[in-house]
Amino acid sequence: MTFPKDFLWGGATANAQYEGGYNEGGRGLSQIDFCECIGKNKGGTEYSHELSYERYLYNKEHQDEMNLPFRRGTDFYHRYKEDIALLAEMGARTFRMSISWSRIYPTGEEEEPNREGLDFYHRVFQELRSHNIEPLVTMVHYEVPIALVEKYNGWESPKTVELFVRYGKTLIDEYKDEVKYWVTFNEVNWSVVTPYGATGVFTELSKKDRLSCMHQALHHELIANALLVKYCHQVSPDAKIGVMVGKFEIYPLTPNPLDVANAYKEARLNTFYFDVAVRGFYPAYMKKYYQDYQIRIDWYENYEEILKGDSIDFLAISYYNSNVITADIDSARSKDNILVSPDNPYLKKTDWGGLIDPVGFTITLEELYDKYQKPIFVVENGLGAFDEFKDGKVHDDYRIVFHREHVKAMQKAIDDGVEVLGYTTWGIVDLVSASGGQMCKRYGFIYVDADDDGKGSYDRYRKDSFYWYQKCIASDGTDLD
Repeated sequence: MTFPKDFLWGGATANAQYEGGYNEGGRGLSQIDFCECIGKNKGGTEYSHELSYERYLYNKEHQDEMNLPFRRGTDFYHRYKEDIALLAEMGARTFRMSISWSRIYPTGEEEEPNREGLDFYHRVFQELRSHNIEPLVTMVHYEVPIALVEKYNGWESPKTVELFVRYGKTLIDEYKDEVKYWVTFNEVNWSVVTPYGATGVFTELSKKDRLSCMHQALHHELIANALLVKYCHQVSPDAKIGVMVGKFEIYPLTPNPLDVANAYKEARLNTFYFDVAVRGFYPAYMKKYYQDYQIRIDWYENYEEILKGDSIDFLAISYYNSNVITADIDSARSKDNILVSPDNPYLKKTDWGGLIDPVGFTITLEELYDKYQKPIFVVENGLGAFDEFKDGKVHDDYRIVFHREHVKAMQKAIDDGVEVLGYTTWGIVDLVSASGGQMCKRYGFIYVDADDDGKGSYDRYRKDSFYWYQKCIASDGTDLD
């Protein structure tokens, strides 16, 4: 089993967790800039980037005395040349990054984009190109200008569609000669899990119930996605554009037909975003779901015609783990609409309790390709773990084992006929974790000397996994020892 010779090996990051420079180059503040570090957060479903309105007001008032890690990230803003050189040394062929909406339009409503922000990303793309690394660019990754959150309640408002589409068109126009691969939204399904972190929405300020408010924001994102896919195809016909879903394989807890049926229903909910983005309409089962849960959507004007436009070119997914579901879906959900999985005795867990399941990765790839017949770009896969840094080294055999088994699982899917464009490991350079706003939950092959409080030199060090991935890429996935 071999990978295609043009397979795009690389790594992934997000500006909100990595870039830093929050008060430089004319950048405005985003909603995630007010989220604090909540520590190790080992297990559980508490997220640092999910704020209530009351907590947001408190953090805003006390921001000068708080640990707000997403403002500093791990300093890509000043170290991008160093990091890109390390990626090139590793052999990376692509680098997934995101652009800061608030660096281009600081409040989201300026008449003209911020030239300093545009020029910064030009320099980044030029540096990547000088090392023959293909940019893979996400337009928005857990970031909304805070001014739009305060004025419009983020993506709940149709006004945000208009403003985001203008921003997206600016990116396509500005970088059409430098960027071939675009992703509109990161993990669009998290809109109905972490509304503040994903869409800048305070559900308690809405006139709708919580579930209706979250799905309203999601509806607006799907509209914006369709408008930008069409525009990209018109303006930059050689480019490829997709939308991203956080995908996890779902197993029934037992052979009980009710368990099996509910696992099937949950799996459909996990991919309906692709149904809309690929096929151009809301499937009947989703409208039935809205009816059953009394979810009220104010449909965007001419939404059916808008969605019938151009289909996405590829499916972008993250894959970290699988889940198990019981007969009672509602009891398996937390108050935040997160699927709480029972233990699976056949699988090992990460330091944070996630189920490690490379076989599920193969199943996910094959199911998605069978269903949609679209190329798949695996834009996130990784192991969050505690790393011991000693004498400038990190011996992370556990991370090597994780990625080795997932690369093999991907090989299996490709051998079975699945078209996979590339594989970008999450947090290839250590960054701030979205889950707890901490540094101790590390994913990278490159260690960053910084702690949860932001203390450290921020110098970069190659972990053992760096050299393993270097060998994997050089051999096109055939040397995994």
